[in-house]
Amino acid sequence: MKFKTALLMGFAFTAGIGLTSTLDNIHPATGFASALAKDTAQKDASQDENNNAETVRLLTLFGTVMDVVHSEYVEPISDKKLINNALDGLVGNLDPHSSYMTPEQFKQMQDEISGQFGGLGLKVQADGGHVRVVAPIDGTPASRAGIISGDVITMIDHKNIADLTLDQAVRQMRGAPGTKINITVLRPKTGKTIDYTLTREIIHVQVVRSALYGRVGYIRLAEFDDTSEHEVRTNYEKLVKQVAKTPGKTLVGLILDLRADPGGKLDQAIAVSRDFIKSGEIVSVRGRHPENNQHWNAKGTDITHGLPMVVLTDSGSASASEIVAGALKDHKRAIIMGERTFGKGSVQTLIPIADQGALRLTTARYYTPSGRSIQGRGVTPDIAVAATHGEDELFTYRESDLAHVLSNIGGKAGEETTRQDIPASLVKSIPREPPEKWPNFNPEKPETDFQLQQAIHLLNGLSTYKAEPAAAGKAPVGGNNANDAKTETKNGKDGNSKAHGVKSDEKAEPKSAPVKEQK
Repeated sequence: MKFKTALLMGFAFTAGIGLTSTLDNIHPATGFASALAKDTAQKDASQDENNNAETVRLLTLFGTVMDVVHSEYVEPISDKKLINNALDGLVGNLDPHSSYMTPEQFKQMQDEISGQFGGLGLKVQADGGHVRVVAPIDGTPASRAGIISGDVITMIDHKNIADLTLDQAVRQMRGAPGTKINITVLRPKTGKTIDYTLTREIIHVQVVRSALYGRVGYIRLAEFDDTSEHEVRTNYEKLVKQVAKTPGKTLVGLILDLRADPGGKLDQAIAVSRDFIKSGEIVSVRGRHPENNQHWNAKGTDITHGLPMVVLTDSGSASASEIVAGALKDHKRAIIMGERTFGKGSVQTLIPIADQGALRLTTARYYTPSGRSIQGRGVTPDIAVAATHGEDELFTYRESDLAHVLSNIGGKAGEETTRQDIPASLVKSIPREPPEKWPNFNPEKPETDFQLQQAIHLLNGLSTYKAEPAAAGKAPVGGNNANDAKTETKNGKDGNSKAHGVKSDEKAEPKSAPVKEQK
């Protein structure tokens, strides 16, 4: 039996099931009593008939093409491969984040979610036939080597990968721990091709880490997995205890670093947001079926009790990261600093298909508390600070650059509002990019992290800030205890304020002393 014949028989059986189901839902007391009901039913039936005829025609075409390829292709090819190729296109061309996974690919994804796997530590995505880096994972060979978000992988072990699928490329990058691999990337920001020789490792994903810079707490969230919120809370409590070792001292601010965080689980993004926002909406989700729309609110908790916050973002901050950044921005709970985020405003649902793999399907868009969709737009920082000198926004990779990108609909249009409650003198003291001779970024040396240094500078400045006349009577920026922090430091008791040069009557210089991690 030819494939198209079997395909049409299967379709006829499916159509019969659909017809039976529809008839079973007719109410027995009314049936088709009125002429209007009859007319509507006839139109619906006619429309269904037309749709079914078109579907049969297209399925016939599909079967014919498959039969021709099967019999005439230059070398034998299995039906399984042809059908898997078709399924890839069927789902993968809908948008950049929907895909069909074979059983092998599904297992691979489950291994990644478990938090331990062998390889280089790269989050990658297919993009118009290319393999593009979404983000390197902290503390992995890829991160230490300097591979960054937006890099396009062009060669593996000096062999072009243009003809490989994403899955095939990922398999080649994985291997036995301790073995070496050469990766060639094209960096769109510079137009340069860079070779990296890396050693594969068992990748242990450290989701959350923290540090203390003077009296400013720092929490780095690398992705949103099952334990993210718990670890954020645990690390914050550790910072509070650490700063309290100096009698009379408390934290003056908190930095939440979401740079190069590709996202993860929606429930964890909501939970992390609830750790800092006491009231109001966190996020809403709207899909195809209105009855499935949902929204989530805060639960009256702020683990910091209103401590001023800065959230660091860049073009690698995506999905769940943007939910947190968008919620904290809309509620004016934190100052967003850095670069515009990736712009992935869609929600994917994982749908296992018996033992035949799974679908990763886009089922909804999400919206920030103000009703904005960040799909293709991202979250714009309150204070823009580039990571490197002379960075060209034109070559930054984001959602809007992907093929088959999902449209931005259903939310409030227009630009995001600019915050007016951040002291102008402090904003002006923050350079928009590093000086030309700023040292190259080294993740193990926080003094080389220009965006981090500016966040520390801002929070220390807020802790000593005296309200300008125009700002009198306004709520403290980013939290409710800014006045308490000011009282503690107004007599010069805070040993960090001088090092950062941010007294209220001084203009901070870009060359102010960088702050290192407190051991």
